[in-house]
Amino acid sequence: MFRLDNISLIQFRNYSRSRFIFPRKITGICGKNGSGKTNLLDAIYYLCFTKSYFGKTDLQNTQSGSMGFRLNGELTLKDQHYEITSVLRENGKKEFSVNRENYTRFSSHIGRFPCVMIAPDDVEVITGTSEERRKFIDYTMAQLDAVYLQNLIHYNKLLQQRNSVLRQRAESGVMDEHLLEVISNQLIGVGNFIYAARKQFLEKFIPVIIDLYYSIAESKEKLTVSYKSHLKSISFEEILIRNKARDFALQRTSQGVHRDDLELYLDGTPFKTNGSQGQRKSLLFALKLAEFEVLKQHTGFPPLLLLDDVFEKLDEDRMKNLLLKVCVANEGQVFITDTHCDRLRQSLEQLQAEFELITL
Repeated sequence: MFRLDNISLIQFRNYSRSRFIFPRKITGICGKNGSGKTNLLDAIYYLCFTKSYFGKTDLQNTQSGSMGFRLNGELTLKDQHYEITSVLRENGKKEFSVNRENYTRFSSHIGRFPCVMIAPDDVEVITGTSEERRKFIDYTMAQLDAVYLQNLIHYNKLLQQRNSVLRQRAESGVMDEHLLEVISNQLIGVGNFIYAARKQFLEKFIPVIIDLYYSIAESKEKLTVSYKSHLKSISFEEILIRNKARDFALQRTSQGVHRDDLELYLDGTPFKTNGSQGQRKSLLFALKLAEFEVLKQHTGFPPLLLLDDVFEKLDEDRMKNLLLKVCVANEGQVFITDTHCDRLRQSLEQLQAEFELITL
């Protein structure tokens, strides 16, 4: 129903000029570290999101010694053919098009061709700061709701403007009180929308995470996931009033939806400090597969699923449970990388499902 048929890479990372065809539902990609496995997955992700999954700038995505790059992918969605092209010109201008129609706003592309990536560093969603978990929530919701994405973009711009006014006061001793009030009122309105949208989404999303964790980890420990926000107990307007002096001192907006978090506990203790490596990885997969499930329910078809180096730090039983879910129960297209070709081949053969193995 939704599949990537092929992709071409020109001057993208370590690829000078390469083309890959994907005739099977499952594609295994194996090779030594540095061979380009992750770069290939990131190129696929780039076509779905208009940017790198790993936060790299477009200049960093360009092959060393080159001045630009080109990505081209052909996809099939609901029996319709699409060609997605991204070009970074030598002058630094970036172009992104579907069927040769250029976007004026790249954000309009988000959600059209849904994709979920799982990579080793994603464990930061569990062990890292609240920013990592907010990004995870926002990236999921952005694929579901274009209005939410536009409000999130607007909120971040207003937040930057408000912080700029606060810094101006500290640097010059003068501040435009009227401008601060105007920006603050706008920030409150957009922030209230974001809080309400997150609250409504997470009420349904959190139970999916918990169910998936238990099915992957086969664990008896109690997992608790909850949404934390300053707006739960007090209005955003009151938050800004109460923190005005603090914001002046810090030269930034200290509280608001930009500080929201997803709290994770295992048997009543913080998951980030008490979960084992296997438990953390199981929870990571639960979070990502929950994202996969809600996208599937929303669109009516499975998104592309990109699994980068998932075999590390997972025991055999957990890996078997994961592969059964993503490769057998899932009807969508899956891409899996591994440094050990024999291990990857044997794991896929045990599933008794058709697959293609690419060796780099």
